[in-house]
Amino acid sequence: MTDGSDRPTAPSLLAGPASVPASGDRRRYPAPAHLRFFHGPMDCGKSTLALQVDHNQRRPGRHGLLLTQGDRSSAPQISSRVGLSQAAVEVDAGTDLRQLVRDRWADGLRVDYLIVDEAQFLTAGQVDQLADLVDDWHVDVYAFGLTTDFRAQLFPGTQRLLEVSDDVQRVQVEVLCWCGLPGLLNARVVDGVMVRSGETVVVADTAPAEPPGTVDGSSSPAVRYQVLCRRHYVRGQLGPTPAGPGQLTLP
Repeated sequence: MTDGSDRPTAPSLLAGPASVPASGDRRRYPAPAHLRFFHGPMDCGKSTLALQVDHNQRRPGRHGLLLTQGDRSSAPQISSRVGLSQAAVEVDAGTDLRQLVRDRWADGLRVDYLIVDEAQFLTAGQVDQLADLVDDWHVDVYAFGLTTDFRAQLFPGTQRLLEVSDDVQRVQVEVLCWCGLPGLLNARVVDGVMVRSGETVVVADTAPAEPPGTVDGSSSPAVRYQVLCRRHYVRGQLGPTPAGPGQLTLP
């Protein structure tokens, strides 16, 4: 390229978009997009990380859409146990995530990325919809979810995300079992007793182990979750024995 005087000129900076393209320009100026999945046990900071990723994406002027399903607050928001929260769109198994984004574009709103919290509750089909948004519409997707349920089995949404995501990362904030070993598995505790059967999805929060003799006082069963190491999950042991860990009880 010359300027008429046979001198080469630099390539025009107008050859591509100067900023993140609006939705209507996505096919004209395709930008690489990725499906990233962050997973771990309860209490490892997934929701905190989701809100941090949203903050970092918004700083350079990108526009995102936050999605959640069954947040611990029972409200349409992403909430973290450290006190952070942000309004989000509540979805369910019947939500078409592609149509949700397209409707935003039809209203003239930009959606450059999705933050999907509680992604373990997605159906396999919804995970494939996220992959379509990444591949066909160049929307970045950041999904955050639990690895396994209270039976130590993968959630259907988690399994599909592990299968198709471009990048899978275990959240690095370590969660400890009561014994001090890394906590890996989520135990469901009903009225102070660990259970291994029941509905896959029961929304409840984590809480410190109740001291012996504590009575809830409510008519419905008290349900909570507790993160355990593999050894104590298998044993169903929610805390030290009266004799103390590793000690024998003498007659």
